[in-house]
Amino acid sequence: MSHDTDSLKSILFALGANGAIAIAKLGAALYTGSNSLLAEAIHSFADCGNQGLLLWGLRRAKRPPTPDHPLGFGKAIYFWSFIVALLLFSMGGMFSIYEGIHKLDQGGGLTMPWLAVGILVFSLVLEAVSLRACLQAVNRARGTQGLWPWFRQTRQSALIVVLGEDIAALAGLALALAAILLTMATGNPIFDAAGSIAIGVLLVGVAMGVGAEIKSLLIGESVEPAVRQAMEDFLRARPEVEEVFSLLTLQLGDDIMVAVKARMRESDAVTLLLGDINRCEEALRAKFPRVRWLFFEPDDSD
Repeated sequence: MSHDTDSLKSILFALGANGAIAIAKLGAALYTGSNSLLAEAIHSFADCGNQGLLLWGLRRAKRPPTPDHPLGFGKAIYFWSFIVALLLFSMGGMFSIYEGIHKLDQGGGLTMPWLAVGILVFSLVLEAVSLRACLQAVNRARGTQGLWPWFRQTRQSALIVVLGEDIAALAGLALALAAILLTMATGNPIFDAAGSIAIGVLLVGVAMGVGAEIKSLLIGESVEPAVRQAMEDFLRARPEVEEVFSLLTLQLGDDIMVAVKARMRESDAVTLLLGDINRCEEALRAKFPRVRWLFFEPDDSD
């Protein structure tokens, strides 16, 4: 299964869950007057917009190469993923902090807080379903690799964003639920305001972590270290190759560019050398099907 297919399924699961949650949260927030719930509603609507941007990014990344963009548009998904991280920081995080501070100044209690509790429990269930679908895609991608090392090394920016959003959503819902229950137990609305601020701080932290990973991809990264090592080992094991001097890779969304500089086995004629190179290229593409651009330079020194 391709990286894009896993990412697309995770985005669609998250979009469906967040759409239902956002509408339920907003209605309950307006009725109960809960700032924590309002912050969560804004967060869910922002997530819906973010997932729409990710879908747009996946579509733009599929455009064919042009003379101005000879390596295609695969990195477009990194740009839109970075925009999503910025929106999560501003619309989600900073606005929630602002709402919480505003509630601290204004005060005010909650109307029908049990309605808010019911909506939050409903939202927790849907977000858990969305996170489960995302983790299934992540587990297929990471194999035996740990979750944190995968997060730091993966080149699947859309999956990084969806995972970060889902984790932030579940944690934010837990904070909102705790804030409302404390407000109900004490009668003090300061807990509701503090919950909104805590949700905002959480979203800012997640957005900064996700943004840092996407920024590195946007600038330009090689394939995952394990994949690069597998490519190098594969080439060294080829009978046509005597020595690999350098192997450069560049991740371009779901596609990969590879440049190889190697000493080939002795050949009696140029045609034999070209045949050896062609066989190496065909074998490498068959072994690593995401390689779209491959440049092979035979040489006798590095």
